[in-house]
Amino acid sequence: MYESGENYLETILILKEKQGLVRSIDIARALNFSKPSVSRAMGILRENGYIVMEPGGEIELTEKGQKKADGIYERHKLLTEFLHRVSGVDPRVAEEDACKMEHIISDATFQGIKEFMKQMGEEP
Repeated sequence: MYESGENYLETILILKEKQGLVRSIDIARALNFSKPSVSRAMGILRENGYIVMEPGGEIELTEKGQKKADGIYERHKLLTEFLHRVSGVDPRVAEEDACKMEHIISDATFQGIKEFMKQMGEEP
């Protein structure tokens, strides 16, 4: 899966936690993307089994989509904490950098950072 697809899944997860109901327009607003771009992306995610779209337009993560979104969001939160607490960078910079890093680091590196944070008592 490409970074953009991961970002969409993460956004769906976050919006679902915040407001309970997620529609394409909510995603477009959250990401500042056009509605047609979001609709196309939702079609791709649906075709690949990550989401289902209800008749009323509500978007739900499938089990596969939930698992992927949870993993990306876990990386995002942990990397943000790591960059902020361990490196001491500003929280906004840590958040922006974590958003980029979450898509490219290996599982081995992520697990290493996770273990390090756990040992330091810093895991979120």
